[in-house]
Amino acid sequence: MSTTIFFTTVFLAFLPISELRGAIPYAVARGLPLWQAAALAAFCNALVAPVAYLFLDTAHRLFYRWGFYARLFDRFVERSRAKIHAQVERYGYLGLLLFVAVPLPVTGAWTGTLGAWILGLSRRRTMLAVAGGVAISATIVSLIVGLGAGALSIFVKEL
Repeated sequence: MSTTIFFTTVFLAFLPISELRGAIPYAVARGLPLWQAAALAAFCNALVAPVAYLFLDTAHRLFYRWGFYARLFDRFVERSRAKIHAQVERYGYLGLLLFVAVPLPVTGAWTGTLGAWILGLSRRRTMLAVAGGVAISATIVSLIVGLGAGALSIFVKEL
């Protein structure tokens, strides 16, 4: 494996817009075996939660000193918590795991961690739920990449 492929795969797995959906197909298209591409991308994507917590805590502490940010943030958090309190109480960390597991745009490790941070959920449990969701998402993306576009033909009737 070349260092360019390795670092680009790591970068894509860590990037909020692509995550596993971009990293695994990229690595496989560049000749990396599917299992290596999935393992590398999943490992790197699972590291998003601790890094995001570190970034969010640091940035929040710096910005919270500004009165405008503090008022805006507090109002946003109160509204968000009130709006989804029932769903969080009902589904909890399983809901977070399933949210991260769905390999669609805006449903990944970054968004799941940000949501958990805003809601004040436990860091340890959040990181475990995100890691579990990443593992499921990596499996789904790997199956799609491994089976190829022809796999969708079972759902489409040819005329």
